[in-house]
Amino acid sequence: MKSRGGCRNAPAFRFSGVVLRGFLFRAEAQRKRRAQRERERERERAPGRLSASPGDLPFGANIRIAEWLRRKCHISAISASSAPLRETHSSATTGSTFPIHPAKRGPMTDVDSSLLPEGLEDRLPAEAATTTRVMRSLQDVMHSHGYHRVLPPMIEFEKSLATRMAGIQSRRMFRFTDPSSLRMMALRSDHTPQIGRIAQTRLAEAARPLRLMYAGQVLTIKSDGLDPAREKLQCGAELIGADNVAAATEIVALAVEALQATGASGISVDFTLPDLVDTLAAKAFPLDPARIEAVRRELDTKDAGGLRDVGGEAYVPLLYATGEFDSAIEKLFAIDAGGALASRITALRQIAASLNGQARLTLDPSERHGFEYQTWFGFTLYAEGARGPVGRGGTYRIAGNGQDEPATGFSLYPDALIDLLSASETPEDRVFLPLGHDRDEAARLRSIGWRTVAALSDADSAQALACTHVLGANGPEKLG
Repeated sequence: MKSRGGCRNAPAFRFSGVVLRGFLFRAEAQRKRRAQRERERERERAPGRLSASPGDLPFGANIRIAEWLRRKCHISAISASSAPLRETHSSATTGSTFPIHPAKRGPMTDVDSSLLPEGLEDRLPAEAATTTRVMRSLQDVMHSHGYHRVLPPMIEFEKSLATRMAGIQSRRMFRFTDPSSLRMMALRSDHTPQIGRIAQTRLAEAARPLRLMYAGQVLTIKSDGLDPAREKLQCGAELIGADNVAAATEIVALAVEALQATGASGISVDFTLPDLVDTLAAKAFPLDPARIEAVRRELDTKDAGGLRDVGGEAYVPLLYATGEFDSAIEKLFAIDAGGALASRITALRQIAASLNGQARLTLDPSERHGFEYQTWFGFTLYAEGARGPVGRGGTYRIAGNGQDEPATGFSLYPDALIDLLSASETPEDRVFLPLGHDRDEAARLRSIGWRTVAALSDADSAQALACTHVLGANGPEKLG
């Protein structure tokens, strides 16, 4: 007997139309009951709000985020404007930091509506003013050295951000599906890949070396080390088309000058050689390719015992070639068997000499943290009183157009510097303009640099509005 429904071993049954419709009706009713039970379980886990959270997200799975949201949250459509970043809900009770569409949002308590997600913060007027001044000072220095500013978008296709340069980790980016193209997009965690894209595409025909600068915010899923911030300011310069000693010298000097222009003091530059292990493993200190990554890891952790355990006995002296630049470079020179590092040591000495005492110099040749895509040269910047590094830079290569292009650059992260400087900033003078004041005189004061605050009612006063002067018959009069 011929089977039905494609099952070779199933017996044949003849159903009347009534029986078949009844069977389908019961099956549909069972499906709806299962869906209802699933929705009830979801509401029990997170009353009054959606249960989706970043931890539920199957990163790396071959499932589009949009489809996952429809299945998990019962959302039929997703809009790019569903929830802005700052509207992201954060709850200490649920642990959820997933954006929730206002139409789907449950009742909020006063505490809920006041929270920001972990690692994000507001900058109030005093800090915001310092931020504006610091960012302007940094960019003015770069502009004076011939660097042109570009403004890339905050969001790009993930593939463009992740494949432009080696070492970029897309798992550190906020990612989502673009409702228009259904392609994966990401919020930038670093401007440098975007600058590389611009240089390789829109400015591919521009003369080299090409000097570009940028300033803006970057965002990462997780904070870095002891710094809890996930949103940071980033300002930097890239010299596209050159990664030689002259380019490195210009970039390091420019970074130091830019920091000094903000009012930072006690600037320190720590040099490193990101490709040190690869260079030595090729000839001077041969390593099995399978051991190279393990040796890098133990050098990063400064573990002499671990180095010996993974077969990196010859690399142990590198752990002690650190500290003040002059003494550390001599130790590195003594270690350099066969002159494998001769050109790099000479280059480091030339770069250090060019700074002419503008900054304190140190050397840690095996440091690789934060230098995932740098090649032969890297450096970290510190400022007195600022917590952690205030910048990093070095040489790297940009992938695209069939061949890599060399580049040298740096990125400054001035948030810690802004926190430090804002505490000592002198408040600006503000002139209170009473009701019925002379508008022409007020305009003249603003044209020569005064800040004015106009009264809107009889209840307004200079003291309440934090003004330092009042506009009188003879001009601004300082408050006693």
